[in-house]
Amino acid sequence: MNCNRYAAALLGLALMAAVPFHSCKGDGADKAIVAEVDERPNVEIRKVHRQSVDQLMSYTATVEAFKTNNITTSTPNRIKSILVDVGYKVAKGQKLVVLDDVNIDQLKVRLDNTEREYNRALELFNIGGGTKQAVDQMKTELDAARRQYDNMVENTILLSPINGVVTARNYDPGDMTGQQPILTIEQLRPVKVLINVSENEFTKVSKGMKVDVYLDVYGDEKFVGEVDLIYPVIDPATRTFTVEVVIANADERVRPGMFARVVMNFGTEERVVVPDRAIVKQTGSGEKFVYIYKDGKVDFSRVEIGQRLGDAYELLSGVENGDEVVISGQSRLADGIEVNVIKK
Repeated sequence: MNCNRYAAALLGLALMAAVPFHSCKGDGADKAIVAEVDERPNVEIRKVHRQSVDQLMSYTATVEAFKTNNITTSTPNRIKSILVDVGYKVAKGQKLVVLDDVNIDQLKVRLDNTEREYNRALELFNIGGGTKQAVDQMKTELDAARRQYDNMVENTILLSPINGVVTARNYDPGDMTGQQPILTIEQLRPVKVLINVSENEFTKVSKGMKVDVYLDVYGDEKFVGEVDLIYPVIDPATRTFTVEVVIANADERVRPGMFARVVMNFGTEERVVVPDRAIVKQTGSGEKFVYIYKDGKVDFSRVEIGQRLGDAYELLSGVENGDEVVISGQSRLADGIEVNVIKK
């Protein structure tokens, strides 16, 4: 009985020793294979190509009136009446302000008397009874009297020099004029925007060039502008030059003071375009780079990006036509490591 139990125990031990030995050997090999695969990060790649890209540059500025006139008088005077108010539309030549004319009648009498004396001197000279010197002297006095009278008239009844809108009023009837203008008139058809353009684009900007204008208040609605004036010098401090863009503004929806974005198209260039998912920003420096895949490995490449094109970026340098770039899985990558390419 004891012999049978001993034999059974030996047999059990033999079986237990045999089974684990075989199992551990196979399980270890499988784990080694799995570990070898897991050490290579999975990435998704995409081949990129050169394509024609519109060279669009965007500039921000504030809308201004095409012309602004400050209505005032050359000499202090008392205001009798103001015929318009803020918001009034006025026409060129329209009467705006009437000032005290207490002296204008006296000047008119003096002008009339001087003109009669000049005519008499001229008639006398023509019949041989006067001198050329007397005629010239009277002519000088007449011109001076006329200038004084015209100046007084001009500064007594103030007219609008442009078609526009009253945007400011600083006095009331009875006030004495001072340093501030009585009224401000602004022309709203058209309006203008002044932008500062890089000197690199100086030869690409021309008078009459069409541009797109966007205003924050109107969202994505596009307004058409036109280059009206190009300043002839470069600012040495900013390396830019000023361009004046006008907007027809027939419906007067664009108003001075609005924030505007002007987009200029400087033609097309052949550029490599990459998905925005490929661009990685380097922590701490702000530089941008992509990983380029080749022969099972990825290489770190710093890039210079241009404009955004929907869900892609134009690249100015760093990636060549036909390169394959990583578009997912960058968080586990480093320069020169091997990767597994997955397809989705």
